[in-house]
Amino acid sequence: MGTGVVISWKPHDFFLLFHHTLMGATGYFTHSDCRLHEMGAGHPECPQRLDAIEDRLLITGLDHALERREPAPAALADIELAHDRMYVASLRGLSEALIEDMQAGGPSHTALDSDTTMNVHTWQAALRSAGAALDATDAVMAGELENAFCAIRPPGHHACHDKGMGFCFFNNVAIAAKYALERHGLQRVAIVDFDVHHGNGTEDIVAGDDRILMVSFYQHPFYPEGGARKHDANLVNLPVPAYTKGMDIRELIDTMWMPRLEAHRPELIFISAGFDAHREDDLGQLGLVEQDYVWMTQRIKDIAQKYAKGRIVSCLEGGYNLSALSRSVEAHLRVLADV
Repeated sequence: MGTGVVISWKPHDFFLLFHHTLMGATGYFTHSDCRLHEMGAGHPECPQRLDAIEDRLLITGLDHALERREPAPAALADIELAHDRMYVASLRGLSEALIEDMQAGGPSHTALDSDTTMNVHTWQAALRSAGAALDATDAVMAGELENAFCAIRPPGHHACHDKGMGFCFFNNVAIAAKYALERHGLQRVAIVDFDVHHGNGTEDIVAGDDRILMVSFYQHPFYPEGGARKHDANLVNLPVPAYTKGMDIRELIDTMWMPRLEAHRPELIFISAGFDAHREDDLGQLGLVEQDYVWMTQRIKDIAQKYAKGRIVSCLEGGYNLSALSRSVEAHLRVLADV
């Protein structure tokens, strides 16, 4: 008996399906828990960011080219590869206290700092976000996927070894980098951060660990105050002034990032994929457009294919103009998925 359901396939959908089968697959890791974390009305780091990305994937048909997966929550032992055990315990305690207070008619949020707050779902969302980075790492290491994008929130790159800040609680990318080294036995990995804000948390966690090369650019002077504070040999953090355009960023990448990435020969590359350096994003004043994200992603992919069997795990960081964010993620994913 037929079900009466008619599925309409366009020729392009068949192309994407066959392409996906023949080429290395690109994973798309996300979870509904990541939507439940919110930091109050009007906060730019909002659940609608993930909705905008999902809508864009559906409208463009790009969702057919991706292998969608739901991550498990990260184990605390893995989070503690990058974070102080007491900090992790204090965050869990804050979450439990908030749930109890709310049940007694108390406030719905508790603040870590002036712009970083928790609701009753934040702890679980943070575990899922870190878990996505870890599950994506497992999948690319197993050869199930060539690369992966984690559409997750809260973001991570401002979370330091012993404190959260700047919308971030756990440093998803730093946790996954340490995990790849400790649990999968890799010798060398790289972290590429193209968010408009300096990844101070990542710097704090990986500085001095020569197994991890961190390369980034960021608007300076800007949040977080002071920019790069560490200058260890494994860090290539490039401050750029407001209103810097994409062509200038590309030149910096070619002259400063690429030789270091070539020399490091990473076996896996992590991307802190912030899209707030886009010229339409009001939380930064840089001048990037979608084609710049295409170009950067291709440069990173070239290194991954040369030294890392194509293995890339990309995690969403910033990006607050919903239209620019969704278009930029689409551009990024098209390069990862070769479509």
